Amino acid sequence: MKLWVPASAAMVSILLLGAAAAQPDSFRFVVIGDRTGEMQPGVYERVWKDAAAERPAFAVGVGDTIEGLHDDQAEAEWTGAQRLWPKTFELYLAPGNHDIWSRRSEELFRKYAGHAPHYSFDYGDAHFTVLDNSRSDQFSAAELRFAEEDLEQHADMPLKFIVSHRPSWIVQAIIGDANFPLQQMAKKYGVQYVIAGHLHEMLHAQVEGIDYVSMVSAGGHLRGTLKYEDGWFFGYGVVDVRGREVQFHVHELGAPFGEGRTTELKQWGPAGLR
Repeated sequence: MKLWVPASAAMVSILLLGAAAAQPDSFRFVVIGDRTGEMQPGVYERVWKDAAAERPAFAVGVGDTIEGLHDDQAEAEWTGAQRLWPKTFELYLAPGNHDIWSRRSEELFRKYAGHAPHYSFDYGDAHFTVLDNSRSDQFSAAELRFAEEDLEQHADMPLKFIVSHRPSWIVQAIIGDANFPLQQMAKKYGVQYVIAGHLHEMLHAQVEGIDYVSMVSAGGHLRGTLKYEDGWFFGYGVVDVRGREVQFHVHELGAPFGEGRTTELKQWGPAGLR
């Protein structure tokens, strides 16, 4: 690794102060759900308008950004989605099953998302492990190895989030079963939140103090009962980090897409609103 050495201690101080200013102990980020899976016109654009107004430091997306599934159309879909992304903060995407389905689609994901299908990043005292289950309902052995190695390398980070597209944990989390590899890993390394999409439904479960979140839709079609209280609505998440405290709110879009309701994550359970 090539290292650059500043010319003076004063310059070192300036650089350190700049880094601290860029990544404070207190910050806000937004969580964006699925755009596609029978994308509903105008919803994703409105989600970004409202989410950007929250003035987040960055955004995390749980995947299904393009409709995908056809190699010859995918690049045009990525450029169309990219035009809608705010330019004032970073977007960290997880790959969804509509984003990666072939070798060519993986190449395009890397190009437009700007990183590999699995990766991690830090912001302030928070560490984010982003996993790839775009082509399987479950996490592969290789993916679990990556997660374990990444979490072990960042074991000293006080706040940890795991993000993926498919909620591969959904059945165990809903019934409160802690006997599955991701939960055991999350507990071992002190992960606080595990976040996914794919279902287009707002659900929340706790397993041994770890919050599992199925994100609300950001444009993918609504299913089931279509009732707000059952988790079927369009919106986004806002997460405020203050030191080691995390507050997670869920925002429904206003008219014409919804009624603009805001709830705390703890108000949601495995079957919708508690």
